[in-house]
Amino acid sequence: MRRETQNILLVLLGGALLKLALSGTYLRYVKESLQPWLIGTGAVMILLAVFSIARDLRAGRTAEHDHEAHAHEGHEHGKSRSPWMLLLPVLAVFLISPPALGADTVNRSDRNAAQESKASNGFAPLPSDEVVPLTIGEFVTRTAWDDSGSLNDRTVRLTGFVVRKESNVYLARLTISCCAADAAPVKTLMVGQDFAGLPDDQWIEATGRVVPGSATKDNAYVPTFTVSAINPITPPEDTYEG
Repeated sequence: MRRETQNILLVLLGGALLKLALSGTYLRYVKESLQPWLIGTGAVMILLAVFSIARDLRAGRTAEHDHEAHAHEGHEHGKSRSPWMLLLPVLAVFLISPPALGADTVNRSDRNAAQESKASNGFAPLPSDEVVPLTIGEFVTRTAWDDSGSLNDRTVRLTGFVVRKESNVYLARLTISCCAADAAPVKTLMVGQDFAGLPDDQWIEATGRVVPGSATKDNAYVPTFTVSAINPITPPEDTYEG
């Protein structure tokens, strides 16, 4: 690969990383805590390219070197165009904005991630609010593992996206440890309302109560959530639960 090609690729790749990190789009792929690393990596790539370009300009090119490079250009071009194929993913970042993972990812897994999150030291008391806001992960974990039944007869508010599987309708989120590659679903079965007008991937705030004892090993610890109110919302900037 020629030095000019290397420098162009470094600039474009570094720019792509900075675009993702500074626009907030990176949250579709990695956790929020990784933003400084993306910014640093993108900046270093661009600085390396600028340094290399500046060094070449200072050194200059002799006529003989230009002739030799010209003589090899046709041979290199004929041998391989593969370095320029590296531009395709970069252009995809600039021109295409893939959506965050959603209902399809949930339906491809039979797991409910919170089933593996049993707390070893019990659960903190719930606030005394009339409506308790919880993540879906917290809701599922308490339902499955809190023997005190702290959620029984408590009204909670959950935020997530709609997932349809056969005749069932779920409220779901995806949890990540590092990036979208390790995403795992966490969900609750919704009942008590007519959900016909809610398409897959529609984000909602749902208020209701858990059906006590509904999260069992037989159903992969998916609790049943009796919904009393639904409020469609726009997707949050960070669609994943940590």
